[in-house]
Amino acid sequence: MAPGRKRKPGRRYPCGKRTREETEREAMSTVIEARRRHFGVTAKQATDERLGSALGRLAFRELISEKQYQAGMAFAELYKHHHGVLGLPAPSPRSIAGLLINEGIFGGSVGEPDGSVVQRLRRRFNDATGALDACDRDHRMSLGRRPTLLVYRVICTDEDAMRWQKEDIGNLRVALNALVRLFRL
Repeated sequence: MAPGRKRKPGRRYPCGKRTREETEREAMSTVIEARRRHFGVTAKQATDERLGSALGRLAFRELISEKQYQAGMAFAELYKHHHGVLGLPAPSPRSIAGLLINEGIFGGSVGEPDGSVVQRLRRRFNDATGALDACDRDHRMSLGRRPTLLVYRVICTDEDAMRWQKEDIGNLRVALNALVRLFRL
């Protein structure tokens, strides 16, 4: 055997390359270990997909209800779809590769969408933002930041909210409740 690093254990193809399933397991173990260290959870809890987003971590810590979490995820999907169809930029691209794909340089664009689809999407998005704006008007005298800003920061830019003040968490709940009513969850 040639000198150098020892081979990692595991199944291999006849050519000597390790099989994919082993490397996927290793990647998942890296994620689980990082979540255990960063969030202070057990290995079983670290597999919970909610820990992958700021809104999910609030639901995991039971600072928001499951319905509020579902409403937030529905709004996130609507926001992403709205901005993708209309060609609007993401609020914070994760990487330059994501930016290049989203801007259509590497095949992110599928052509012009149908006019009726765009109108329906705009109407739905306007309904959602209108409900959030109504929350801002109704809670303009409350302590903490505006509900719409909090939804944007947690859902759209994925800002961690675990250290926010309780007034901000309360205002976020108000906005998520408005989305629950809007999406009829």
